[in-house]
Amino acid sequence: MTAVIEVRNPYTGKRDYSFEDPAPADIVAAASHVRRNQPIWAAFTLDKRLKCLEAFAAAISRNRDAILAALIQDTGRITVANMELDALDAFIQRTLKDAPAALAASQPQTASVPIVEGSSNHKPYGVVGNISPWNFPIILSFLDTFPALAAGNAVLIKPSEVTPRWVEPMRSAIAECPELADVLGIVVGTGQAGAAVVEQVDAVVFTGSVTTGRKVAEAAAKQFIPAFLELGGKDPAIVLASADIALAARTTTFCSVQSAGQACQSLERIYVAREHYEEFVDLAVTTAENLEINYPDMDTGVVGPFIFEDQGAIVLRQLADAKGAGATIHCGGELLNHGGFWMRPTVVTDVTHEMSLMQDETFGPVMCIMPFDSEDEAIRLANDSQYGLSAAVFAGTVDEGREFARTIHAGAISVNDAALTVLIHEFEHDAFGLSGMGASRAGLSAYTRFTRKQAVMVNVADQPLLPTAFGKTGPN
Repeated sequence: MTAVIEVRNPYTGKRDYSFEDPAPADIVAAASHVRRNQPIWAAFTLDKRLKCLEAFAAAISRNRDAILAALIQDTGRITVANMELDALDAFIQRTLKDAPAALAASQPQTASVPIVEGSSNHKPYGVVGNISPWNFPIILSFLDTFPALAAGNAVLIKPSEVTPRWVEPMRSAIAECPELADVLGIVVGTGQAGAAVVEQVDAVVFTGSVTTGRKVAEAAAKQFIPAFLELGGKDPAIVLASADIALAARTTTFCSVQSAGQACQSLERIYVAREHYEEFVDLAVTTAENLEINYPDMDTGVVGPFIFEDQGAIVLRQLADAKGAGATIHCGGELLNHGGFWMRPTVVTDVTHEMSLMQDETFGPVMCIMPFDSEDEAIRLANDSQYGLSAAVFAGTVDEGREFARTIHAGAISVNDAALTVLIHEFEHDAFGLSGMGASRAGLSAYTRFTRKQAVMVNVADQPLLPTAFGKTGPN
């Protein structure tokens, strides 16, 4: 019997949407459909594949109102929902610009043995599974999908069951692009659907928690397919003594609480040179108190509701444990029930690294601030984490910021800003620790990681190389 999944609206708290969890046979059918058509898609020229993506951008634009309305219900926020849809066009434009250079075959080059020339080609894996999370449902369903399609793969997306409403209107946009519809499928389902997807694909990309990411990696290993994982973070910011304190306080506070802190690159640990610590805390609290939740008017405020029903309780538990161990909560810190659940921007001090609040991902609008007495101490504190997704450094000069950034164990470092990795995708970076695994989704690696690299070596002389290497040129 097919299970019906009831979906909660994060803004109202009501369960006002439902879908049927697909059976394993449904996943097999969806994967088989895109697999049948993938060789045709791969045989297209790159230019033709890119034109199909351009056509898809136009189809998204035509269906924007319906997609946006569904995404707003999924996430309980308007401004970020608009930004997500705007990002899709930006992703496609980036693909049009970068894919030709990334996926071009190399020109023949002479090998160490002069009579041999070698070149390389990019061959798509086949079908790529994309298992995406609930915090940015559309961005994280397509950020990796467009490069995989450009590289000649078919893609099967399995979005989160927490935020599924946008899928139907997006399917309407996909249907307007028949050649793309043949190789791009979306299957809405729970974790069992995600597990079934891994069994049907040739490579998998996953964005989400470490716990689920580990399961995906283990399942991929059993299938002997590559897994590209972007997982959790506990991102630090280091505010050096030379930094512009007002700029650092405003920027880190906003980055800590925007999207209700439900972003992997949210800043959760802030380390400030002791001589500026009290000033920084005062500025952070003032900034936080002026950032409103988007209730009762969804068009106002910058802090939306918790999208995942249980997330607020997780944040409350971390805060209670920290307060019990001596932490001070200066503002926020309470769960507001307006049908959906909100938390006002929360600033916490008197924290230690023994607290869960400083070690485990919070995923809420909470910033924890600690002083440091030397740069060596700041480095030690920033690197005292099982995660290493991204970080921020605030310094008096660009050179000082760049130099300090090299000491931090994280994949992407913003200097005198925060979360630049969200907006800037040109520079490759790898996750450290439990924050991920596999080649970068930024830079040209975003395209090449969805291909196998094939070497073609040509003997340009009349004499085979191997017999010659053994000192024989023919029969005795």
